[in-house]
Amino acid sequence: MVGERGRAGDLSVEAGGWWSDEMNGHGCRQMEAEFVRRYHRHQPRENQCSSTLVEHVKAPVHLVWSLVRRFDQPQKYKPFVSRCVVQGDLEIGSVREVNVKSGLPATTSTERLELLDDNEHILSIKIVGGDHRLRNYSSVITVHPGVIDGRPGTLVIESFVVDVPDGNTKDETCYFVEALIKCNLKSLANVSERLAERHTSN
Repeated sequence: MVGERGRAGDLSVEAGGWWSDEMNGHGCRQMEAEFVRRYHRHQPRENQCSSTLVEHVKAPVHLVWSLVRRFDQPQKYKPFVSRCVVQGDLEIGSVREVNVKSGLPATTSTERLELLDDNEHILSIKIVGGDHRLRNYSSVITVHPGVIDGRPGTLVIESFVVDVPDGNTKDETCYFVEALIKCNLKSLANVSERLAERHTSN
């Protein structure tokens, strides 16, 4: 299942890059599929669901990645996070305690850093505890450089796998998690694009 696409319109690919102009979107979809195949390979069990979502951001990849990689500060772009505390140094295996804003069926989330690759721009986390219903939740987010409307842009792909809670269907569970991720990705795009505008005007 692939979630709603971002706002950049049809895309095409050349020499490993992508852009949004008057080009057909077939090439970009091939490139997206290749990134998903390479970095977002979840193997959901019978009682789990999985999905992949895409966002196109009108900001250069280094700005987007500077926000995504901050495992210790997800509130920089995630609107539902009110507070985050990481114990010790930021490294693989580090655990963060996240406080969630009211309005969601959760108050806290304990999350472990599984992968942080600054070269390939990959961040992976696993939820290991907390007051919520997302059991055995793992996610991968990758960011990829490109061009949108003749300017540096970024393709962001986020995928997840999670248990389906008792009393819920796979579709209901995926819909709920996708809604949260779409909100986070939209916010990531907005924050990144504001940063890009600020850099351009300086």
